[in-house]
Amino acid sequence: MNERTRLSLLLIALGAGWGLTQPLTKISVSGDYQPLGLVFWQLVIGAVVLGVLLWRRPGRIPVTRRTLAVWIFIAAMGTVLPNSASFRAAADLPSGIMSIAIASVPMFAFPIALMLGNDRFSMARLAGLVLGLSGVALIALPEAAMPDRAMVAILPLALVAPFCYAIEANGVARWGTAGLDPLQVLFGASLAGVLIAGPLALATGQFFVPRPPFVVQDATLLAASLIHAVVYTTYVWLVGRAGATFAGQVAYLVTGFGVLWAMLLLGERYSLWVWAALALMATGLTLVQPRHPVAPAPAKGNNDMATH
Repeated sequence: MNERTRLSLLLIALGAGWGLTQPLTKISVSGDYQPLGLVFWQLVIGAVVLGVLLWRRPGRIPVTRRTLAVWIFIAAMGTVLPNSASFRAAADLPSGIMSIAIASVPMFAFPIALMLGNDRFSMARLAGLVLGLSGVALIALPEAAMPDRAMVAILPLALVAPFCYAIEANGVARWGTAGLDPLQVLFGASLAGVLIAGPLALATGQFFVPRPPFVVQDATLLAASLIHAVVYTTYVWLVGRAGATFAGQVAYLVTGFGVLWAMLLLGERYSLWVWAALALMATGLTLVQPRHPVAPAPAKGNNDMATH
């Protein structure tokens, strides 16, 4: 088995793992647990996993004003805000719809990149943006698209996460990570997120402590958090190994596997409108993704770390 085949199989595994977190999240929010409480524990679990990975590495993580700013920015735009909105939306929307919505990250990222000067205008990518928005419209507008028309009002909430991820990606591309390598960024952001989400959860009455007898929501929260930490770390490694263009193809797989897992685990079924929306989103994603290869990021990288 050659290197390209091994990396491709790893990419598929990453897509399957990330896609699985969507139905697991759907199960977690089906109980009494509230979004900010779930975000807090997700960050705690992620910080522990990443801390173990960093434990035996030589050297200390630099703590400066710039690194603190990076951690707070990544924590807010990469986890606290998007996941709070996603957890709330997942309580009402089908898991497959959430997976399709998350594919709109590049659709939001392109116009933000133009405003920040991170990218150049392209008619092909503009066409991809239009197709992506048309996919969202196919979910929202036809009466037969959603199982319940009341769900349409929740759909904008599902788009908060991809919007935040697009801001995060462009912020990292524009201003960098203050000399931190990807694992240092993710670990510091997880700790910063714990310090943000914890007080917010307490202040809003959404904080909880899992206690025995543990229920299925506890198991799915733990599983989704562990999968996310492991898969995200592996994705960052893959960017350095194969480049951001190759690794970025995981976005297609996350959406496809997310829909498939929802059908298998949750018994979800979708109308033709939703399948048409998925096709439009996939086509739009193909057009809006950068065509040129992106060099693997060095340790001080300005790498895009916005795939979630």
